[in-house]
Amino acid sequence: MFDVAVFGSLFLTLFVIMDPPGITPIFLALTSGRPAKVQRRMAWQAVAVAFGVITVFGILGQQILAYLHVSVPALMIAGGLLLLLIALDLLTGKTDEPKQTKDVNVALVPLGMPLLAGPGAIVSVILAVQHADGVGEQVSVWVAIAAMHVVLWLTMRYSLVIIRLIKDGGVVLVTRLAGMMLSAIAVQQIINGVTQVIQGA
Repeated sequence: MFDVAVFGSLFLTLFVIMDPPGITPIFLALTSGRPAKVQRRMAWQAVAVAFGVITVFGILGQQILAYLHVSVPALMIAGGLLLLLIALDLLTGKTDEPKQTKDVNVALVPLGMPLLAGPGAIVSVILAVQHADGVGEQVSVWVAIAAMHVVLWLTMRYSLVIIRLIKDGGVVLVTRLAGMMLSAIAVQQIINGVTQVIQGA
């Protein structure tokens, strides 16, 4: 049977970690200047990439990390460094990429990974799948994962209305705000990873 407690616990955990309201200004900053059709496609691509990554790690996470000899703290530090590089680009206004790869790259990195499918979400899913006993709990875990990604898509898809309201000046402000938020998230993620390395030593 479907386990509401397991569903609710994982959904809330992923909501806090993936933070749909917090991702909105970053999504708006990274997609500003694109046609509305492209922005909508990027929202879908980012969620699809995140769901794909989370699914793979949910099924094979422990085996992948063990095979590559990668620890969870190392994954956190690497993700934090990548986010920090993106944040610096947002803060300095260097967000342009080659025309032929711009749309795809932003949807995949950093939106899909590591912003949505970051180390925190990946580890939470690995543990939830590992601790789920029986078919009912497994179904509850995967329904929670799917529901969270639907919420993420809806949040990004309908946040595009904000761009039409705030105009170019507002987009610049949102971009700088997003860079500041993202840099704080990145630094905190690196600190958490380093702390875990020290504690495990």
